[in-house]
Amino acid sequence: MSLDLDTRQRAMLQEMGVRVWLPEPVALSAPGKAPTRLASAIENVAFYVIRTGAGTKKTLNIQVAEKDSEGSLALADGIASMDWPTLTQSVANCQACRLCAGRQAPVFGAPDAPRRADWLVLGEPPDEAAERSGEPFAEQSGQLLDNMLKALGLTRRSADPSGLTVTAVEKAAYVTNVVKCRPALARNPTQQELATCENFLRREVALVQPKVILALGRYAAQALLQGSVPDLAGTPLGKLRGHAFAYQGIPVIVSYPPSYLLRSPLHKARAWADLCLAQELLRRGVEPV
Repeated sequence: MSLDLDTRQRAMLQEMGVRVWLPEPVALSAPGKAPTRLASAIENVAFYVIRTGAGTKKTLNIQVAEKDSEGSLALADGIASMDWPTLTQSVANCQACRLCAGRQAPVFGAPDAPRRADWLVLGEPPDEAAERSGEPFAEQSGQLLDNMLKALGLTRRSADPSGLTVTAVEKAAYVTNVVKCRPALARNPTQQELATCENFLRREVALVQPKVILALGRYAAQALLQGSVPDLAGTPLGKLRGHAFAYQGIPVIVSYPPSYLLRSPLHKARAWADLCLAQELLRRGVEPV
């Protein structure tokens, strides 16, 4: 059995804990020639894991060998001063953490997303539907979010290319994810990965200039409130609701992600209460505590 492993397959093996002893870059075999012993060994291990599911069941105790390449793990310089085109390109090329391994494409907003907005909605790590569409909150989750925003008179689509008129800004909601990549094998981001991607989030906030932030989900809350809320990791999402927190001086309201509401529709009333609280804070210009 011979497997021609592409980048995504290799990333899947890496995430499953399979050690691939392969210097990069290297040609496994010349065109038209038999695979080298090294190539055959890698393919045999890959076939064993894919066929048996050993890696996913954690019965194969092999670790990933990572080449020490600090240069490839560095964030782009000057994020704090990037404009939208430069920031978008930087996200597209980012390889600063392992979340990028095997990704199809980063998830970083639609072409018609507003560039200025009174609301910023921060969601959980992108799922398969978001990666497929190339923008946060796709398919059923996106439809539910759009309906929730519409009930407040908001939209995440900008008819104004500049998005800078007062009316456009007041009625706009900029939507983004807490991290921009979905890895080859779906998993939760680490604290280090959340902190790395927060560099992009900080610049998004600076460019959007929101007056209120809606954090939808545990990881969204952790990215914004880490260091400001005691025992954040051990605090249930439900206990973070109903309070006004702050991120860079901007009020933050925590609520349930649309994907959870689709599974637990009885909590939609609570989510609506959270949106109303955020709207009231914005209307009154209340400072977070």
